[in-house]
Amino acid sequence: MPARSGGGCLRYVSPFWLVAAVLRSAHRVATRLFVQEGDGRIVDRTVDRVQLARTVLGAGATVALVFVYNVNPDRWSDAAYGGAAQMLVAPVLLLVAGPLVILGFIYYAPSHVRPHLRSRLSAPLKAVGWYVLTLAVIGGVMFAAVQVANSGRKDWLTYTIAFATLAVFVWGFPFFFLASLYSARSAFNTAQVHPMLPPVITMALVWVFAVFNVIGDGLPEGPPAVQYCSMLGGPLSVTAVSLWEVRRMRTRFGVTLRA
Repeated sequence: MPARSGGGCLRYVSPFWLVAAVLRSAHRVATRLFVQEGDGRIVDRTVDRVQLARTVLGAGATVALVFVYNVNPDRWSDAAYGGAAQMLVAPVLLLVAGPLVILGFIYYAPSHVRPHLRSRLSAPLKAVGWYVLTLAVIGGVMFAAVQVANSGRKDWLTYTIAFATLAVFVWGFPFFFLASLYSARSAFNTAQVHPMLPPVITMALVWVFAVFNVIGDGLPEGPPAVQYCSMLGGPLSVTAVSLWEVRRMRTRFGVTLRA
């Protein structure tokens, strides 16, 4: 006789199962919309490992600098909030700077390649559209919830907005978090246009972040050498890895732009 599964039907109403189900649902939809690498996408595990190592080393260097030169507990929270904010702001900056980079990328390509690149812009445009729609829906629901709460109404519209607000908190915010993460990672599926486009956009975006960080927070704590290393280490290392990725695409996989 087969063994009975532990918990039976009760596991379907447990908080842990419900949270896992919500996260799986949000992850499945976010992956379908924002992780489309295209038919000719390049899977290079070596590049993935180098990118992961660069991220880990960068995080370790940040922690070491904060620990050595400023042990203020507020500095730790500022670093954590700053990292989370960058992840959420990255798609917004992509919406602004991405089109300029893509236009420059297409303009740099030979004239006979440009129509083909332009014809493949539908995937990034769809991803951008879904992301903007997500922002609009979440912002609209939260604005309506505030207005209803201030009015003190109790009718069918109030209950409808309350249900929508609950759905935003339970499913919408996890989906938005994952959509932001995947949009920043895939650069809104721009690999559909050309495999070299994501690292090019990454290089442009990391320098935009560096400029905003210096304008907003100024130089980090420490001696001048440490300040400049902390300010330029991240952008330079990301640029180096991206250039190496582009070179590896050209030499190992035969991917070119001006061929």
